[in-house]
Amino acid sequence: MNLAVIGAGPAGLAAALAAADRGIRVRLVDSAAQPGGQFYRQPPLAFGARRPQELHHQWRTWQRLRDGLARHVEAGRVTHLAEHHVWFVERQLEPSGFIVHALLGPEQEEPATVRADAVLIATGGYEKVLPFPGWTLPGVVTAGGAQAMLKGGLVLPGRTAVVAGTGPLLMPVAVGLAAAGADVAALVESAGPKDFARHAATFAAHPAKLAEGASYAAALLRHRVPLLPRHTVVEAHGKDRIEAVTVAALDPAGRVEAGTERRIPCDTLAVGHGMLPHTDIAEALGCRIVGPGVAVDAEQRTDVPGVWAAGESTGIGGAALSLTEGHIAGRSAAARLRGREPDPRSWAAAAKSRTKARQFAAAVDAVYAPPAHWAELLYDDTLVCRCEEVPASAVREAVDELGATDARSVKLLTRAGMGWCQGRMCAAAVDGLTGCEATSARRPFARPVPLGVLARSGEDEPDLGPPG
Repeated sequence: MNLAVIGAGPAGLAAALAAADRGIRVRLVDSAAQPGGQFYRQPPLAFGARRPQELHHQWRTWQRLRDGLARHVEAGRVTHLAEHHVWFVERQLEPSGFIVHALLGPEQEEPATVRADAVLIATGGYEKVLPFPGWTLPGVVTAGGAQAMLKGGLVLPGRTAVVAGTGPLLMPVAVGLAAAGADVAALVESAGPKDFARHAATFAAHPAKLAEGASYAAALLRHRVPLLPRHTVVEAHGKDRIEAVTVAALDPAGRVEAGTERRIPCDTLAVGHGMLPHTDIAEALGCRIVGPGVAVDAEQRTDVPGVWAAGESTGIGGAALSLTEGHIAGRSAAARLRGREPDPRSWAAAAKSRTKARQFAAAVDAVYAPPAHWAELLYDDTLVCRCEEVPASAVREAVDELGATDARSVKLLTRAGMGWCQGRMCAAAVDGLTGCEATSARRPFARPVPLGVLARSGEDEPDLGPPG
């Protein structure tokens, strides 16, 4: 029996090791050249980084995962398929099983398939960025993008940076940029002390997380990074690239306080407003979605037989929660693939940790909510959908004058979400701007696929088969 694990971040690695430890053959399918995901992103070996651990915390955990993967690969229990970009997973009834369809290499041109008896989805999450005037200027990057450039490319996105938005990612990004030599002119966070005070009891139950936050706060002080809580970016300025940002304080209702605007010169703005789960593969398989994430039971099973999900795809909760969910999912999949009923007592400690981590994640999600009235800052000519160049005025017109009542109607009337990213960048903005309830996108494919690949799907794709 064999298991295909899609994604080699914390959840995928933990799941692959747990299953392989119990004798299951695993194909670890990942789009990156090296395992680790965004959290443990590594520079290419050719760069010869002398101290990559300086860009990470929880380095010992990464070493354990890395070494465990290497042992299983050497023993033939795990096959790591790097640079395999999964675009669809096909469920077969006769014979039962799954076919994982992928595109190979950095150019994503050559197709390949992987056959498996079961699938474990650990596809992680992606950043949510809400638009503001000037957000399309060169030099404006996502917070995760800035971190990826630093971790994966060992380069700074600029010399003078402002880090802004909301979410727990902002502090490590600001610290990482400052430690690498950038002048971080400000960390602009829309959450404030009162937001944290409302969840003080939950946070107090996680002293390790508090210590981690305190270490980042100390690093910000050490690097003299100004922290602006309860502030937001109003506009980015520049001609050929960003030259400055205007930030302002927020009132208790989440609106900009008049007279508090200040202009900060910079050549880089790293901005983010939280994360969203990657659910495309799960949705295409018919898995139930609850809220933004894939619904799972106590064993991390979806409602589709033979499909497990773990990590950020089930809801954003951080690396520790992803590791725990991956471990439980891998153990469950291993037992059931062998025809055995898993014994939940064998992972009781992990289940307890998962419950606490989910409670912490829920509190973090409540604290780091984007400003309630962010859409009021958009000019009519501010682009909302970058792929199709749809301005805010077109979206507003679709609702106010053309009668659109949901995101799909707005999409049909304006083309917002019809471009290359298929709404992954703009869906949250369109929902917020129109007041529509966020709904599942139900995209048929997890990434853009060349028509030629679709036309000859199943005919000449290399079949990597199950692990031998």
